[in-house]
Amino acid sequence: MKTVQLLGLDFGTTTSGAVMASANLVRNTVTGRMELTEVAEQFRSDLVFTPYQGDRLDESRIEELLDSWFRAGGVERDDLFGGGALLTGLTAQAENAAGLIGLIRRRLGDALVARADDPCLEAWLAFMGSCAGLSRRHPTRPIINLDIGGGTTNLALGLNGEVLATGCLFVGARHVQVDAGSYRLVKLSRYGRALLDSLQISKQPGDELSAADVDVILGFYVHLLENAVAGNRQAFQSEIACLHEQIAFRPGDYMDPIVTLSGGVGELVYGYAQGKPWPATTVFGDLGIDLAGRLHDLPNWGRFWKSYPPESAGRATVYGLLRHGTQISGATVFLPHPEILPLADVPILGTIGSDSPESHLRQLLDLARRSQRGGALRVELADPNPETVRDFGTKLADTLQDYPAEHPLVLFTPHNIGKTLGHYATAWGALPLRLVVVDEIAVKNAQYARLGELREQVIPVFVYGMRE
Repeated sequence: MKTVQLLGLDFGTTTSGAVMASANLVRNTVTGRMELTEVAEQFRSDLVFTPYQGDRLDESRIEELLDSWFRAGGVERDDLFGGGALLTGLTAQAENAAGLIGLIRRRLGDALVARADDPCLEAWLAFMGSCAGLSRRHPTRPIINLDIGGGTTNLALGLNGEVLATGCLFVGARHVQVDAGSYRLVKLSRYGRALLDSLQISKQPGDELSAADVDVILGFYVHLLENAVAGNRQAFQSEIACLHEQIAFRPGDYMDPIVTLSGGVGELVYGYAQGKPWPATTVFGDLGIDLAGRLHDLPNWGRFWKSYPPESAGRATVYGLLRHGTQISGATVFLPHPEILPLADVPILGTIGSDSPESHLRQLLDLARRSQRGGALRVELADPNPETVRDFGTKLADTLQDYPAEHPLVLFTPHNIGKTLGHYATAWGALPLRLVVVDEIAVKNAQYARLGELREQVIPVFVYGMRE
């Protein structure tokens, strides 16, 4: 058993925060797999308003926050095993978001993820961080989680702890910013400006929103949320509705879903449902409290707030990142050149298997050859018996004859065949490839992967760029 450190950072539209935890890396005596167990929170920062200078993120202030969080959490960069950082909501659209990602990666190391504008990943993390346990306790009931923050609502449909569909709307508390304690306009996002124009609300920063103005703004938001959950695509045909839809949510035919909330708005709803008073009028300088009030009183959803509370509402994304973001390979990884790790932002280019024609294999390997960071492929075998692995590995070796020796190639497989497949694919070492075979990991919906350094004979893996 080895104790490792996990980190979760979330820089959102409204607030930012950090959570750090320890976990035990142990081998399951039944399955033989290495697992993270007994995840215990060590440090949770206070939430702070995400620092801006005008429309740009204040990188120097964020660096100061990182210093203070790391000191308070007692965590060193070299101690970190998994987790990472996310820029969520409108923060991901800031003009210097890429600069902040670079800053975070320099501080955390290239093996830990730092991503912006990946709403499907955010939706998945929020579901896992808030209601994965709830979903498993009600395995036959679909659950739709709405993670509502300052800039976006990330939606995820799950069943028995597995996420089946995701989507994202530009619905959030902070598209309309006001003076705290009043409804005097201070700032509008481009989505907020377009919405006021569409609703024929002729107000500018400095003007006071009327009660009727606030009511119609919230009515639009709630209308979109209800219709997204219902899977009603007709509600998204208008120009203004299309503008507010980043990724279409398609929940399918699942009937009578439980609705849960997370994010800052969700935390307000559950707090009030549990008897806490509403905060003072617009105390956060936006319409979050008002939106929470409207959602709390919805007849169709209100029955869920007390009966099906999630495990974590306010920090669902960061807890999902902390507890579920890092996968661990099987113990039979093929890694003849461990010095090539860590690998960052490796594109997952496609899926190969026993029935893949040689032309398909060569096409994907050509894409990997052209990628500056190398490439990764999913390997899915219908029957991973020794003969199938041998035949497929030998076929793969034939197509790898001219693959560049120094260029990384990663194979992901859910089967416990890492070393065996790697030996066959390299013709038992005759091909001098920088090949990594990571077994017992599924990456079906991801587009990119980050691989950490080998520790305790396993590789920590983070996948992202989730498709719908």
